[in-house]
Amino acid sequence: MSAAGLVVIVLALLLLRQNLFVILGCVTGYAYFVFAGEPVDGIILDAWSALNKDILLSIPLYILAGNIMASGGIAGRLIRFMRALTAPIPGGLAIAAVLSCAVFAAVTGSGTVTLVAIGAVMYPALIDAGYNKRFALGALCAAGTLGVIIPPSIPLILYGVMTRTNIAELFIAGIGPGLLLTLLMVGYALWCNRRGDHEAWSARELLASLRDGIWALFMPVLILGGIYSGIFTPTESAAVAVVYAILVEAFIYRELQVADLGAVMLQTGRLLGALFPVLMLAFSLNMFLTYQQVPEAMVGWLSERITEPALLLIGTNVFLIMVGCLMDIGSAILVLAPMLAPLMTDNGMNPIHFGIVMVVNLEIGYLTPPLGLNLIVAMGVFREEFWTICRAVLPFVLLMLTGLVLIAFYPPLATFLID
Repeated sequence: MSAAGLVVIVLALLLLRQNLFVILGCVTGYAYFVFAGEPVDGIILDAWSALNKDILLSIPLYILAGNIMASGGIAGRLIRFMRALTAPIPGGLAIAAVLSCAVFAAVTGSGTVTLVAIGAVMYPALIDAGYNKRFALGALCAAGTLGVIIPPSIPLILYGVMTRTNIAELFIAGIGPGLLLTLLMVGYALWCNRRGDHEAWSARELLASLRDGIWALFMPVLILGGIYSGIFTPTESAAVAVVYAILVEAFIYRELQVADLGAVMLQTGRLLGALFPVLMLAFSLNMFLTYQQVPEAMVGWLSERITEPALLLIGTNVFLIMVGCLMDIGSAILVLAPMLAPLMTDNGMNPIHFGIVMVVNLEIGYLTPPLGLNLIVAMGVFREEFWTICRAVLPFVLLMLTGLVLIAFYPPLATFLID
């Protein structure tokens, strides 16, 4: 009866269109009070115990660094360099759009910020150059999701915290899949525009754009190089990213004023105000499930019924694709990672590899209706109808599904740098 009551409460909250914080709060409180017979104030104690981790400092710092970078002129400089680099290739502007999104994603760590910053500049340029509108929409929306997997990545940090997985290794493991998805999109852009016009290559423009954008291009090298070499930890790298972003924007490019910094910090605070209460409840629910040995019970139940690891992997991927259509990536990781990770590792899957597979699955959710975040953001950026954008991204969703299959069933794509 208690389980039925929980289902009724969740369904009622969904029908009332309550947000995830309210739903998680009710579920967690119900679990503590009804299933365990413990006082509800245990939620606060468990949440504090779970949140008392240095690595969580990296989340607000990476978000702040990304917002600082996005508020300046880095996007324009990256676009100029990529256009100069790809000018002699047929369809070079389309390839430059994908590469600009990939590099800017590595700088900011945010898919939606990348879509807004790069898309606002590249979409009119692609249309004016005669590119197909549907292709331009699809390419920018899809390439904007690369920030989810290319490090530094907030979803990878969340996965690492929720499953106690090494975040530095998750960052390193994200490089191979990020490059694979980028190359698939670049290859598709080249094939679609193979008869397109191209420009003469200019060494002078390439060197000028490189000199102008070198500080932006150096950001991911600094962060990943510092982590991989052991100079600083992922948490310390986030602080380095903030300091570097301020130095570049305020003193080198001179495009960040004190008033701008205040607005950026306020924007970051709003994002964190929405994220951390949900994170607190998710941690508390995770600790309750651990106390009650729910993940172990689920692993045992499924292991008795699914004895083939490949079949389990296929089923998990299908499930995560469906989840990505209905939940944002952060919420899905907070709720599902602590339950799915033990199940997959118990069946012989590397936890680092599964983290990458999970994030790539949910990354595709950015492009799938009804709640695809990049689809919704693109409506405002490009002023197009929702279903027009959905049709435009379909070929790129198929490309990303192809990449997902390769990443899921060929683990070295994610683990070769760690090995």
